[in-house]
Amino acid sequence: MKSKLLTASLLASALFAGLGMAPAMAQGNYTPGIDQSQQAIGARIQQGMASGHITPSEAQALYQRDREIEAREMHFKANGSANPQERQQLRADLGALSADVERMMANRDMVRPGYPDQAVATPGIDQRAQEISQRIDEGVRSGRITQREARRLHKRERVIERQEQAFKSDGVVTQQERRQLRAELSALRDDVERMMRNDRRNGRG
Repeated sequence: MKSKLLTASLLASALFAGLGMAPAMAQGNYTPGIDQSQQAIGARIQQGMASGHITPSEAQALYQRDREIEAREMHFKANGSANPQERQQLRADLGALSADVERMMANRDMVRPGYPDQAVATPGIDQRAQEISQRIDEGVRSGRITQREARRLHKRERVIERQEQAFKSDGVVTQQERRQLRAELSALRDDVERMMRNDRRNGRG
């Protein structure tokens, strides 16, 4: 995935030239070293995914950090010049990102190249969560589950979802973690079905 930073820099340079702005201002926005570092990091992430050292979820998090750095650079350039302190901050941010990429590249626990999603895929769990959510909504429509109860149930659902994302953050969802997610979803489903069996529609507020 090529960074958008180079394109933005080229467009900015063309704009400066077209408007005939002072070379000094254009020079203040010129950050070739930072741009080159960002491109190198992007290429390294791609290499890590191809080799199995970096999982898709890890790559997504790394690219998010890359985009945040890019947005910070554009903010610094908004006044026409990135000062030395701002450039130093950008270099430090890129250095930390590069170090994390290299740490992952040195990890011997690789996912199988060509099948990077297997370790984090949870289709059965995701399907079960979706069915529970739909069941809650059905209960609200039928009057068997109140809006207040539905909010509590959906809140538990979001807690389980955040737990799932936390388990996926290291690139692998273990069998123990999968069992924990299934158990929590089963408990939530049981509570939903208990409410659905209790016909308390008359006189409910």
